[in-house]
Amino acid sequence: MSSDKTTVLVIEDEAPIRCFLRAYLESQGFRLIEAESGEEGIGLAASHQPALILLDLGLPGMDGLEVIRRIRQWTTTPILVLSARGKEQDKIDALDAGADDYLTKPFSVGELSARMRVALRHSALAAQADRVGCGPTADPLFRCGELFVDLAARRVRLAGQEVHLTPIEYKLLSFLVRHSGKVVTHRQLLKEVWGSGREDQSHYPRIYVHQLRHKIEPDPARPRFLRTETGVGYRLEEGETS
Repeated sequence: MSSDKTTVLVIEDEAPIRCFLRAYLESQGFRLIEAESGEEGIGLAASHQPALILLDLGLPGMDGLEVIRRIRQWTTTPILVLSARGKEQDKIDALDAGADDYLTKPFSVGELSARMRVALRHSALAAQADRVGCGPTADPLFRCGELFVDLAARRVRLAGQEVHLTPIEYKLLSFLVRHSGKVVTHRQLLKEVWGSGREDQSHYPRIYVHQLRHKIEPDPARPRFLRTETGVGYRLEEGETS
């Protein structure tokens, strides 16, 4: 199925299933990394940036749905759910949270291979489009001057000091970080941060950007990082490359 060492992250707490996946995927030429919990999986996703994530929902501690939401804060890496939860609502919840596909246990290796091929093909096409256009960053670490944001750990620092944000402020900042260097419109912010149906609440972004600037800007009256594009929206300065 694959001749190179494409990295696949498996987040699964049941050792027999991990063993089965390891034997099969390595025989197909994949490089496998494994996590037994959601927290460990998020860390490995950030440090290894795999090409594909296979995720169980029934994990100890952090539920799989929360893992999807956390990972989707900073990367578009395809997530294929492998779960014993077979109800329609379980599938809907996972897909709404950001999963790309859902496979109910038990499953055949043939179907798993097909779903993986589709996910990797879509990811390759999206990456190609990003090189031509402007897709969101897959790097969980963002630096711009004295501003540092770790999307995987959900931590923000200014000049080395921890910055405490409300959930909405963090959601707003993370969206801007993922589209740093690009103009984000008021409508996009309303949809992504507050949800659809809020198009008439145009004052929301203005109020929260004002609050956010007072927390992440050395001088909020003269913003260095979060700029206003008059009549259009906002732009977060592009991060520094390491």
